[in-house]
Amino acid sequence: MTAIELIGALISAWAVWLTARRRPWCWPIGLLSVVLYGVIFVEAKLYSDALLQVAFAGLIVYGWRRWLQNLGDDGRVQVAALPRGEALGHVLLGVLGALALGYAMHRWTDAALPWLDAALTAFSLVAQWWQGRRHIAAWWLWIIVDTIYVGEYVYKHLLITAVLYAGFIVLAAVGLRAWRKVAVQDAGAAPASVA
Repeated sequence: MTAIELIGALISAWAVWLTARRRPWCWPIGLLSVVLYGVIFVEAKLYSDALLQVAFAGLIVYGWRRWLQNLGDDGRVQVAALPRGEALGHVLLGVLGALALGYAMHRWTDAALPWLDAALTAFSLVAQWWQGRRHIAAWWLWIIVDTIYVGEYVYKHLLITAVLYAGFIVLAAVGLRAWRKVAVQDAGAAPASVA
């Protein structure tokens, strides 16, 4: 499993790096990475994470289409504002999703960390939704989620993946900085309402 984990990690890092640079190629590269990680997570009995890969595949197709419709003259995606009310609604959906999935995984599977894994899954979906919709806030949420994922993967002895997620934190910080800079340039003043 270590070889497939290493390949998955490299492809995933490439996809996030492309996302931070606002390049639409992040989506097909990301699709390949979710297929590989689906296999990895089933083997590790992280079933919520495995289901997350399936959901990511759908969100990747959505995000790719949406980004291609919102490219600037430089071939990079344009950043969009996220209204506070919409952000709060999405976070509430994340909480409800975490509780429902956590209960299901706890009750009906032998998942290793059913509640934590479910919460990370639910909020990863929120972050991925925001990414597809081009919101800066996605980077903040990724930083939080990825930090917790590092601990989960160390606990599950998925060390390559733990290192990958530590790298994701760095890439998310880079993406946050770059996207905020673009938002300021595009607005001529301040970044999007939920930065």
